[in-house]
Amino acid sequence: MKNIKNIEVLGDSILKGIQVNPVSKKYQTINDIDFDMLSRRYALSIKNDSRFGCTVTKGASILLKKLDTGLDCDAVVMDFGGNDCDYKWAEIAENPEGVFLPNTPLEQFVEEYTGLIKTLKARGILPILTTLPPLEPQRFFNWWCRSLNKENVMKWLGSISHISDHQASYSATVEELAAREQVPLIDIRSAFLEHGSISDLICEDGTHPNSKGQQIITEVFQMFAAGRLLSTNI
Repeated sequence: MKNIKNIEVLGDSILKGIQVNPVSKKYQTINDIDFDMLSRRYALSIKNDSRFGCTVTKGASILLKKLDTGLDCDAVVMDFGGNDCDYKWAEIAENPEGVFLPNTPLEQFVEEYTGLIKTLKARGILPILTTLPPLEPQRFFNWWCRSLNKENVMKWLGSISHISDHQASYSATVEELAAREQVPLIDIRSAFLEHGSISDLICEDGTHPNSKGQQIITEVFQMFAAGRLLSTNI
């Protein structure tokens, strides 16, 4: 890890820094994850290419194109699972008796993420995984189902807690995958849970960390870097 200097960040809107504007109720990029500070303190070059709506499948496609064109980095920090575990809620609202799968079913998620990790290792690039920040399930339901037949969605869902439990299973899978493949893990989720009040850290949509949440992500990244990298004087 001491030889890590160039880092590519690849993931979804969490690390891109997407937040909900409290006035317009629209998404915008307000990224208070302090990659600049991390770059200065640990003498790193960090390129953040996280993208809104990115799944592990899309991430693999992006990364393979980068590798084909000569990606020059020592490590790739990856944040996948949040979009993978999501459902097409409008379809569920129309047919609550139907059978619906997540965007990336768990077995496929593991298979594709494992392939991504092995591809990076084969190229001499260190994969670094991150766990998922927890959801605030009631906010999530209110936001994503606000214009849908909520009664139908609840008929299919059964319980609001199923939203957060389901997402938690993907985060736990990422932990298991990191352990199995023996790659570093940045545990964002535990830091959020230890804070004690998820509502203070998450936007109105129940999904995206607000600036306070992003500051916690910065702290987790910094603790990880401090334990893995040689610090330099600022």
